[in-house]
Amino acid sequence: MITATNVIVLLAMLVGTVGVVVPVLPGLFVVWGATLVWAFERQDGPGWLVLGIATVAYAAGVVSQYLLPGRRMKSAGVDGWIVAAALAVAVVGFFVVPLVGAPLGFVVAIYLLERVKHREHAAAWRATRQAIRAVALNVGIELATAFAIITTWAVAVFLTRP
Repeated sequence: MITATNVIVLLAMLVGTVGVVVPVLPGLFVVWGATLVWAFERQDGPGWLVLGIATVAYAAGVVSQYLLPGRRMKSAGVDGWIVAAALAVAVVGFFVVPLVGAPLGFVVAIYLLERVKHREHAAAWRATRQAIRAVALNVGIELATAFAIITTWAVAVFLTRP
């Protein structure tokens, strides 16, 4: 059933999904938060069930987006201290260059630190390509998680209509 709450929750979920791709706000958290608002508004079994499923999906997505890209970079030979330094540069980049500063800062920092470490372009470029793949994997995991939460919510809205 189309209610004002359902429309607002859907709009918040869409804004959160855009926030995954354009890192201006914590997109996945916004999608999960919209589900929380919907469940509190309903105050019934299906609402709590959807919130539980969304919470498990959110937690799995957050854990995956930190574990999987990091493992891939480690297996490619990128040192942990380089990743940590690149993450620090990404945080600064987020505030210095809105929208693209974080991923750009991360990738450029990987290249420069690997270039200093190996003193050659080929090794630095291999690590940089791996960093680009890690950023893409991170965004992909976050998007898949957001879509899973939105789909769960949409199915519940459809199945519980009067």
